[in-house]
Amino acid sequence: MSHDYTAIREEVAKLCAAFPGPYWQAKDKVREYPSEFVAALGEAGYLAALIPEEYGGAGLPLSAAAAILEEIQRQGCNGGAVHAQMYVMGTVLRHGSEEQKARYLPKVATGELRLQAFGVTEPTSGTDTLSLKTVARKDGDEYIVNGQKLWTSRAEHSDLMILLARTTPRDRAASRTEGLSVFLVDMKEALAAGTLSIRPIDTMMNHATTEIFFDNMRIPAANLIGEEGKGFRYILSGMNAERLLIAAECIGDAKWFIDKASNYAKERVLFGRPIGQNQGVQFPIARAYAQMRAAELLVHEGLARYEAGDNAGAEANMAKMLAAEASWAAGEACIQTHGGFGFAAEYDIERKFRETRLYQVAPISTNMILSYVAEHVLGMPRSY
Repeated sequence: MSHDYTAIREEVAKLCAAFPGPYWQAKDKVREYPSEFVAALGEAGYLAALIPEEYGGAGLPLSAAAAILEEIQRQGCNGGAVHAQMYVMGTVLRHGSEEQKARYLPKVATGELRLQAFGVTEPTSGTDTLSLKTVARKDGDEYIVNGQKLWTSRAEHSDLMILLARTTPRDRAASRTEGLSVFLVDMKEALAAGTLSIRPIDTMMNHATTEIFFDNMRIPAANLIGEEGKGFRYILSGMNAERLLIAAECIGDAKWFIDKASNYAKERVLFGRPIGQNQGVQFPIARAYAQMRAAELLVHEGLARYEAGDNAGAEANMAKMLAAEASWAAGEACIQTHGGFGFAAEYDIERKFRETRLYQVAPISTNMILSYVAEHVLGMPRSY
């Protein structure tokens, strides 16, 4: 990154101070969406960070969004409630029409509309995106959509959704990557028409994730993003941004765990001395710090390549994998340092521990990343 966004980080930290651990513990306990926190971020302009100034946003680069999300996590809050707007935004910015941008982005920038939902994964396809079965059939100046999406988080709290659907049957597509298209869906309109339904999925962390069903849902043809059939490459172009932003969140989590563990190790006295004086306590925390710093450097390299317009696929994938592993290792060290207190809800460690575990699986699993590196970086045969 060209700079570390110190001023932005300080302001984000001040905002997060109004939402301490008890706020998140209460939300987690009843699986409630942190609406107040999201509203505060929106009012402060952080959710519009990537939107160009001509549409009412700040026009900042991806590294600024990474700094915002990292700081949210470092302060003990949860950026999962808002991060999709950051990485979904790229699909509209890069491939949306001028009419689409002018119609939606100003309202997203002011918070009048929320663009938080990303409809890609399906029950039978998982990360095999090319096998998805949700179909969008052209009917005059509309598309009719039928199908199902899974793990579509924040759908209940979003006005708009980026949807990937098949517009050409797979056996008639020009190539295996053709025939998928991306749409901008007005979810409120579809819900009112009864053609879209949402079913919440209860998970081990408060992530507001859902399953979505489309029943003859109509989308105006004007809401097609880019060219019909080219949607897979549009989604791919946004995945590097997604991985880098998730990696930045993991770095923030790791820093929170490390600060928590090292401070406790200095303050907790047993047998007449701080427990941090023992190498058995020191070393896991120190190792976690080293892991975090190594992953952080790769996140910065990936952001630099992305913003330079280079292919950041390798860096983005490896940064996400290493940062997720670093945050998990830091969480392990933090719980081990606190002993039994690490499992007590009031210390807030167990909540963060559950939340950061997600990122070794989502939005892409560690094994998928290793497969990518083996094939695309090391030139090995495609694995199955």
